[in-house]
Amino acid sequence: MFNNFNFLRVLDYERGGEAGCKLPNGIGKLIRLRFLRLRGLELLSSELPSSLGNLRCLLTLDLRIERIALKSVHVPNVLWRMQQLRQLYLPQQCRRKTRLKLGTLKILQTLVNFNTKNCYVKNLINMKNLKELEIRGPFNIEDFNTEELDRNPPIILSKYLHSLSIINYKGRIDPRHLAHLLLSCENVSKLSLDVEIRRFPEYHYLSSNLAYIKLRRCKLEEDPMLTLEKLPNLRILEFHYRAIIGKEMFCCGQAFAKLESLSLEELNLLEEWKVSEGAMPSLRQLGIENCRRLKKLPDGLRFIATLQELKIKSMPKAFKDKVEEEGEDFCKVQHVQNYEKLYR
Repeated sequence: MFNNFNFLRVLDYERGGEAGCKLPNGIGKLIRLRFLRLRGLELLSSELPSSLGNLRCLLTLDLRIERIALKSVHVPNVLWRMQQLRQLYLPQQCRRKTRLKLGTLKILQTLVNFNTKNCYVKNLINMKNLKELEIRGPFNIEDFNTEELDRNPPIILSKYLHSLSIINYKGRIDPRHLAHLLLSCENVSKLSLDVEIRRFPEYHYLSSNLAYIKLRRCKLEEDPMLTLEKLPNLRILEFHYRAIIGKEMFCCGQAFAKLESLSLEELNLLEEWKVSEGAMPSLRQLGIENCRRLKKLPDGLRFIATLQELKIKSMPKAFKDKVEEEGEDFCKVQHVQNYEKLYR
């Protein structure tokens, strides 16, 4: 099939391939390929050919096959040969027998869908040019010293890592392993956690460069604001579905000096939110959506002169009545220029 494409540089299945096909073993003949994306393929077989290892000139490899009839993909342990790779996107779910050695990918910049079930955490330390890391699935550190945490070696040495994302729909992450990972990411500016952790890491584990934090399904039992407010460069903070399962949240005076955008979505157990005068002095955007038990807007919003956009969606009638023009909470937001109210 690929006999006449010896000089092909780009092969992109993003827009779809033949239904029920099998990736030919002959793909290994395309030794000059720089870019390979299999995302749009509808594979009949969950086995990728070992000849992929011949593609040693690849700069980008995207194996996020979305339309596979089977639930998982087996990737042969040949990716270590692709030492020119800059971007590697693994399948969202690999078969159990998949064990990938990636320690030779020393100039890799983007690694997506990494996990410790199919890969080796010790390989990350070799990726000293890594800029973006997405962990999907289990993340466990082998031989982790739980008695003396400081004796554990660093996980990541890349000074360029700016984005870290952890996603695990089926399990939780050991908070000690998470803290140690974050401690290794000293320059990260974007953090997204979509995994149960129950307790947010202490401040000294977090990068002072963090500007964006998104939390979802973390099930935090304690208010994380006392930790988050200490981050000097935080500008965007998003709480999504079950990020917090506590009833109260507080923003103290002088906290969140640079925060510009705050979103509260589907915090089903949150009942009370308090904001002190002087907190969030730079806030420009505020969104509240489907927080069904939240009783009212915090009084401190009236002091935030920078607030320009307020979006309130899918809130109960009692909450709605309070923020209407004649309601008791309207005085807290009457200075907002762009006020969008959507109720269902």
